[in-house]
Amino acid sequence: MKNEKEVLLAEIEKLIAYGREEPTINPNLLAYLEVEDLIHTKAKLLERVGKLSEEDKEWLEQFKKYD
Repeated sequence: MKNEKEVLLAEIEKLIAYGREEPTINPNLLAYLEVEDLIHTKAKLLERVGKLSEEDKEWLEQFKKYD
């Protein structure tokens, strides 16, 4: 089973890449952060989401179940 850090890294990578063809940041760099930093980063990414379509809201729900 994946540890908490691996799960958070995968979720952040999905959040960063959503709706884009190319990556915006190298997710490998995030591996150097502590779990608390990753939780904060994930929360900030979720906060920055503006107006969402229903499809986007459904997509984001997968990340909320871990909070």
